[in-house]
Amino acid sequence: MSAAPIRVLIADDNPVVRAGLAALLATAGDIETTAQAADGREALSLTRRHGPDVVLLDVRMPGVDGISALPHLVRMAPVLMLTYSREADIVREALLLGAGGYLVHGEFTADDLVRAVRDVREGRPQFTTTAASALLAELRASSHPQRNVAQSGERVSNSVVFGLSSREVEIMDLIASGMSNQQIAAACFISEKTVKNHINRIFAKLRITTRSEAMALWLGTARPGVTGHG
Repeated sequence: MSAAPIRVLIADDNPVVRAGLAALLATAGDIETTAQAADGREALSLTRRHGPDVVLLDVRMPGVDGISALPHLVRMAPVLMLTYSREADIVREALLLGAGGYLVHGEFTADDLVRAVRDVREGRPQFTTTAASALLAELRASSHPQRNVAQSGERVSNSVVFGLSSREVEIMDLIASGMSNQQIAAACFISEKTVKNHINRIFAKLRITTRSEAMALWLGTARPGVTGHG
C-alpha cells in the first residue's frame, strides 16, 4: 500500500504563479496541491478547512500579507516561504515567526522545490542562495548591535583570541543568534554532522560545554575562563 501524498496549499496573489507551482509539484508522484489561496486571509481559512501537510506562502499579498498570516499558519502546518522578496529583514522575520524555509523565485528547480516541500514537512529547513546569504548578513550585522562599526575587527579578534578558524567564527555567530544545528547546516550548506563536529571543536577551544555559555561568551557577557567550566 503506497503512502498518502503530501498535501500542499499554495498561497500567492498571482494566479499564474500558483498554476506554475502546482504544475511543478505535479511532477512528483507523492505531492498534490489540495488548495490555492490568493491572500493571507484565504490561506488561513483554507488551511483550517483542508489541513494541508505544507503551506507554500508568498510574502507580499493584498489585504492580509504572508508575514501577517505566518504566525497563525505555523500553528496548523509547516510553512515554506516561496516569494520574490529577498530582503534580509524579511527573511529574518519570517524565520523568527516560524517559517520552516525560504525559497526565492528564480533560484530553484522543480526538483529543488519538491525536495524542499518534503524536507520542510519533516522539519528540515531549506533556503535558496539569496535567502541564506541575506540571513547570514543580517545575523552578522546584529550579533553585536552596540558595536556594529567594529564588526569585522571583532571577527578577526575572536578568531585570534579564541583560536577559531573563519568557519568556526561563522558558526559561532549563528549559534549566538539562536539558530539550531539544522538551521546552521542549511544556512552554511553543510550537513548537521559537520555542524556538530565544528561545535565540538569550538566548545573545546572555548573551554565550555553548553550553548548558553557559548552565547554569553560570544556576546560579551562572560570572559574566557569564567564561564563556570574554565
